[in-house]
Amino acid sequence: MILSKERDPRLVTIRRGGTLSDDDHRLLALWAATCAEHVLPLFEAVAPDDPRPRQAIEAARAWTRGELTMMEARAFGGHAMGAARPLTGAARNAAYAAGQAGVVAHVAAHDLGAAAYAIKAVRGAASPGEADESGRRECRWQREKLPEQVRELVLDDQRIRNEICWSVFD
Repeated sequence: MILSKERDPRLVTIRRGGTLSDDDHRLLALWAATCAEHVLPLFEAVAPDDPRPRQAIEAARAWTRGELTMMEARAFGGHAMGAARPLTGAARNAAYAAGQAGVVAHVAAHDLGAAAYAIKAVRGAASPGEADESGRRECRWQREKLPEQVRELVLDDQRIRNEICWSVFD
């Protein structure tokens, strides 16, 4: 579970009663797609003929450009998570990262799910003695990719939800 029981109004769009602007929502979706795409090769190495995670990442980006509706992007995200279910380890987590990126259009707070699953994927692909350091490097890489406009929001959210995100943001 990567979502808090109580929703942070900063991650709820203005039209739904929160304070998140449409521009910031799109930036969160783009960042989530970037995080997921970074680990996508870990999925594609195991399931090269399954396009669903890549399609979810592309759908997230298409949604930010207004080319897909929220419902369409969310459906692609769900299909990517379906691709994850029969797998284990890094490949599974990479597909979940893509799925989470796809559903950011529906719930902005899934951006952190994409990042957390990407870190889990990297950890899963590393040798046992390198998993923690690999995860920390991935987390630093992700933070470098954060758009300045949403940087403080995401870093604060990482502190708040770190425990329910498997403590990957330590």
